[in-house]
Amino acid sequence: MVEGLRFERDGGVGRLTFARPEKKNAITYQMWSAIPDVVAEVEADPEIIALVLTGAGTDFSAGADISEFGRLRSTAESAAAYDKVVEAAVTALAEMRKPSVAMIRGNCIGGGCQVSVACDFRFAQAGARFGITPAKLGIVYDFRSTRQLVGLIGPAHARYLLLSGRFVDAARAREIGLVNDVFTAEEFEAEVHSFVDTLGQRSQASIRGMNRIIEKISAGQRESDSEVEAIRSAAVHGPDYAEGVAAFLDGRPPRFTYR
Repeated sequence: MVEGLRFERDGGVGRLTFARPEKKNAITYQMWSAIPDVVAEVEADPEIIALVLTGAGTDFSAGADISEFGRLRSTAESAAAYDKVVEAAVTALAEMRKPSVAMIRGNCIGGGCQVSVACDFRFAQAGARFGITPAKLGIVYDFRSTRQLVGLIGPAHARYLLLSGRFVDAARAREIGLVNDVFTAEEFEAEVHSFVDTLGQRSQASIRGMNRIIEKISAGQRESDSEVEAIRSAAVHGPDYAEGVAAFLDGRPPRFTYR
C-alpha cells in the first residue's frame, strides 16, 4: 500500500483509510493511483461484503494535495494526465458491485467530496463540512463526477456547490441529499457499523445486481437490456432467492450463502 493509504480487513468489511492526518488527509497522486487496485482487491475477495472509506484523525479528506500541482499539473498535458488518474479512482468506486460507504468526519472538501459522492452511501458526523472547490482553482470538474453530483443532489444544489465553492455543514448536506444521515460523535461509529452489518445480512446477489442496475440508470439508461435481464434471471435461479422465500414462509431470518 502506498504512503497515505491504509487498507484493513475487519471480518467481512474492507476499510480504506486516508492516513495523512497532519495534512487533513489530502490525497496525493500516488494515493489516487492506488484506489482502483484496492477496489479490485475488494471485488475479488469473496469474504468482503462492503468497503468503508474514512479518514484518520479528525477529517475525511480536504481534497487533492495541491502542493503537488506545481510539479504534476503545471501544463495542460500534465493536468490532463493527472485528471485521468483521478477519474480512474472515481470510476472504480462508482462501478463497484459491492457497496461502498463513506464515513465522514471533519473536512470533506474538493477531491475528498468527489470520492464520497462516488460511494454508494455517505454518513457524516455532526460538525463535518462539505465543499467542492474547482472554481477557486480555475478547474472545470470532470463530466462523470459532475453527473454523479447532479444525480445525487440535483442541478440547483450542484451549481451552488460548484460555482460558489462555498462550504455547507452536515445538517445542510443532509437536507440537500449529499449525505444519507448525520449522527452525533457519540453515535457515529456504532450507527455506521450497524448499517454495514445490515448490508451483510442481506442477499449479496440482490445487492450487487441492483447496484449495477442503479449505475446504469444513473448513467442515463432508460430501458432494460440483456445485461439487466441476465442479472435478474441469475438472481431468481440462484440460491439466495430460494432461501429468501423459504425463510419468509418459515418465519425465520434468511441464511444467505452467495458470495
